[in-house]
Amino acid sequence: MKLTPITALAALALIGIGGFMVGRVSSPVTAAPDTDAPAETRSSRSSSRESSANPVETKRQARTTKSGLSEPGTATTTDRLARMEAIVRGENPLDRSRALLAYIDKLAPGDFEGVVANFRSLGITTSRMGEYSLLLTAWAQADPLSALTYAKANTSNGFATETILTSWATTDPDAAIRWAQADYKGDGANPYMPGIIRGIVESDPARATQLLASMPRSEERGEGLDYIMPHLLQQGSEATRSWIASLTDEALRNGAIMRAAEKLAKTDPAGTASWLLANPGEAAQRRMDDVYSVWAGKDQQAALSSLNKLPAGDDRSNALRGVVSSLAAADPKAAVGLMDQYSNDVNDRVVRNFVWHSYGTDPALAASQISRIGDEGQRDEMYRRMLDNWIERDPSQAQAWIQTNPLPQSIRDRLARRQTGQQ
Repeated sequence: MKLTPITALAALALIGIGGFMVGRVSSPVTAAPDTDAPAETRSSRSSSRESSANPVETKRQARTTKSGLSEPGTATTTDRLARMEAIVRGENPLDRSRALLAYIDKLAPGDFEGVVANFRSLGITTSRMGEYSLLLTAWAQADPLSALTYAKANTSNGFATETILTSWATTDPDAAIRWAQADYKGDGANPYMPGIIRGIVESDPARATQLLASMPRSEERGEGLDYIMPHLLQQGSEATRSWIASLTDEALRNGAIMRAAEKLAKTDPAGTASWLLANPGEAAQRRMDDVYSVWAGKDQQAALSSLNKLPAGDDRSNALRGVVSSLAAADPKAAVGLMDQYSNDVNDRVVRNFVWHSYGTDPALAASQISRIGDEGQRDEMYRRMLDNWIERDPSQAQAWIQTNPLPQSIRDRLARRQTGQQ
């Protein structure tokens, strides 16, 4: 099965992400697992770029490797599997990547099941996810239906199935979508759609958006959105914002704003803050502090100037929380001064953020601000967590502060019980 150049490059990128360049097999062969290993998580899922299928080579020459094993095209099953193991046990990462690609080029569609099963028997680890992704990607191009049948029967967490669907969708999206729609019989969001969205977003972003919008609110839809966002962000901030504005589903739009604001703030915090202010809602409320925190880290005076111009209310409190968070670790006293300056805008979240960001630098000052928390339950919980940690870290200073500062009686009683071991 010969990979196209585009797919080969994408696969090599996957290898880098999955840790192929640093991982190799060192453990003895064990029985094949019934399910994918826990290391196969969303954070390690791979994508395949747009590619087209090439015919399998019709003429293959038998060659002998350094190990004396023949290449897969003319090898026995035993030799073929031994050759794969020899490759992935190699020490040199560049040699391994080249050898694995060459090895895959020589596989016939019917060879993949045995190769993948044997590879999995070696143990799927985080450092070898790239190799696994590469094998699945190639199998999907050679025989996607067989690959999916195997994945459904032998894996459980969706990584293999999604990788195969992503690869298949790059070459035949219609067939991949038909399979996904026919195979899923449950209620709720179709779990196969995120992989297909990932496979087509670069070649057909409009169709990827259509598929995403057709999904009900769910974890799967969030996953599909995660796959679309990098493509959008590559088009620039204006294109990203326009795409988000076109979404009619409020929950989906909020999710997109949440994801985009976090990324856009890194390069344009001022523009991102203005965008959030122009699009009030749940996402703006939840991201405003992050944006102002990044902004203050880049240009504190500009962030403070913008904060000063905001009208009193949630937006200013959220912005204040971000600036205070940015200041608290480096200059806790300046952060307290800012809270005093905007005392009417300080809410419990502002205080909590200050305490946790300043505690490592000035625990006494951090503890002194906890009394500003209005909610009694949250206030006492903050005292408990902060003081317990401080006592463990520096008991003499913590006890000195406790003895000389006012505390709620419930906290003093708890500290007394802790001292006598009664908790």
